[in-house]
Amino acid sequence: MTAFSETGWAKINLALHVRGRRPDGYHDIETLFAFVDGGDAISAEFADADGLTIDGEFGEGLSAGGDNLVMQVLALLRGRYGADRVPTLAVRLTKRLPVAAGIGGGSADAAAMARLIRTHFLPEIGDATLARLVSPLGADIAACVASATCLGVGVGEELSEVPELRLAGTPVLLVNPRRPVATGPVFAAWDGIDRGPLFTGADFRAQLFSARNDLQRPAIAQCPAIADILLELGGLRPWLARMSGSGATCFALFDAAAERDAAVAQLAERHPDWWTMAGALR
Repeated sequence: MTAFSETGWAKINLALHVRGRRPDGYHDIETLFAFVDGGDAISAEFADADGLTIDGEFGEGLSAGGDNLVMQVLALLRGRYGADRVPTLAVRLTKRLPVAAGIGGGSADAAAMARLIRTHFLPEIGDATLARLVSPLGADIAACVASATCLGVGVGEELSEVPELRLAGTPVLLVNPRRPVATGPVFAAWDGIDRGPLFTGADFRAQLFSARNDLQRPAIAQCPAIADILLELGGLRPWLARMSGSGATCFALFDAAAERDAAVAQLAERHPDWWTMAGALR
């Protein structure tokens, strides 16, 4: 039986500046997206009716119905291009990434499903068109379609390339305390102070060090373990460590894979209850 597969690559926000609240309840942000070479797995095969099965370490309790973003993408693209182009599929989602973790799990899965459908049934659609079609389902989904380093503004859906940043292959470590953090309350607790733009010049990499995540403080108020993770990561000598998205996952970037792997070993000894994922930036 023919089977198709894709990966929902983990997303990290190398920086996230909140610039203001919008009348529609969302926030204007400036963020630098990057993606890790690991994530959730999606597979699909032809079936008589659509269906979704969820397994994996973090799959318990997730809805497998039509409200799941994976199935919403399938319905959206079939509605746009017709059942003769987008067939009924039995889909399996293996959740390897923590849920409500600031690394785009649901958005990454939705984007992976969109890419799977595009690759096998709608090959004429480019990344930009696909991102535009699925972005109404969630602000991060547009960036997750290409899953490549990019600058996001607006609510995060207005994307532009940053060729000055050559980060592909950079060793990265993700750490999560296995505690979900809801995005809405973190944004709601932002103090409303615009602390300035993300980038003001051409040297993006140099400015990464003075950039920030404006959601870090309200996220720590919800989940104090984030501060513990950042303290531990800082002691492992990465060249950059920060919280991703609205938390609780934090990341550390290293100069060498051996440094990252040594950090993994130390954290496993000190905090065996924390979730970690070692990889490289795409």
